Amino acid sequence: MEQRVSEKYLNFAGVIDDATLEQNRRTAQMPFIYPHLASMPDAHLGKGAAVGSVIPTLGAVIPAAVGVDIGCGMIAVRTGHRAADLTGLDRRKLRTSIEGAVPLSAGHSNKSLTDTARRRVQVLSDDAAAAGFDPAAYLKGWQLQLGTLGSGNHFIEVSLDEEDTVWLFLHSGSRGVGNKIAQQHIWAAQNYCGKRSIELPDRDLAYLEEGTEEFDRYIAELMWAQKFALLNREEMMDRVMACFREWTGGPVQEAERINCHHNYTEVEEHYGKRVWLSRKGAIDASPGRPGLIPGSMGTASYVVEGKGYPPSLNSAPHGAGRQYSRTRARKTFSQEQLRKAMRGIEYRDTPAFIDEIPAAYKDIDAVMEDAGDLVSVRHVLHQIVNVKGN
Repeated sequence: MEQRVSEKYLNFAGVIDDATLEQNRRTAQMPFIYPHLASMPDAHLGKGAAVGSVIPTLGAVIPAAVGVDIGCGMIAVRTGHRAADLTGLDRRKLRTSIEGAVPLSAGHSNKSLTDTARRRVQVLSDDAAAAGFDPAAYLKGWQLQLGTLGSGNHFIEVSLDEEDTVWLFLHSGSRGVGNKIAQQHIWAAQNYCGKRSIELPDRDLAYLEEGTEEFDRYIAELMWAQKFALLNREEMMDRVMACFREWTGGPVQEAERINCHHNYTEVEEHYGKRVWLSRKGAIDASPGRPGLIPGSMGTASYVVEGKGYPPSLNSAPHGAGRQYSRTRARKTFSQEQLRKAMRGIEYRDTPAFIDEIPAAYKDIDAVMEDAGDLVSVRHVLHQIVNVKGN
């Protein structure tokens, strides 16, 4: 059940720290928020606006409220395989195969492109030309990042649901090119507001107004980056499926595929008005809409269906949400604790992942309990193979 913190701020988190609460209050005070900001159950501090916030705006968009990983999100494939079909297979071989097929970690790119990647790059190149910009102005060689994972909390997993059906699951976004587009327009918004002497409660809440050249350029490049993220996940999933097919020695039935953003902006109608709805760490939970809510490594993830709850602006949480910063997690937890948390899961045993230990995140089950009015749970997934970049 939501809590009305102020006239324009609804909180759906059962547990939320004071700093995040205050950050959401500041964002909700922006003059173009309509009808209200919705703070999701996994909300935590972010740049300008909290991660896990849904921000509807009239005639303006706050670039930092979209997030710096534009289009970040999830993709999952439900296969026709069952756990029994994997008996006797070496899961380490599958993990290392995926690690060889998908470049991992920040700054890593493909050495060459697959045929499907080339086709996807051509689509993106055509879209950029139609939008009147060159992605290479942001990142030379952006094409070679299509089909790459990145680092941090991005992952690839093989999981089993409650019926022992095998799912392939991954989390990534628009990589370096999307980050540079985001950073450029956060700066452009600060410059825009500065020139007009617009007072802001936080300089990262700088915005661009509809009807201006700056706004139009941002939206065009934002939409392109969101499409890059979508196709990036599609390309990686195709490679993961190829690895899984080779590992099992036979065809892989694709029973269902879900691909959804959780850092993005689009035009929607809420409470009778057309708004720019920025979901910064939230998924679309419109009625009947399939979605994906991952836990941290070693915990459960959820395949959900939206209930279309109007006060949440038809939105739901995007994951567990951090409760320890990466620095604090590294000082607090050990590699041995991570090993215990990952017992029974095939993963790369390295101290580089200590800051991703489940204890550094909110309890995903508690997050899902808070989201009971927002989504219904279709499947609960538990990982058996985990792949991450440093």
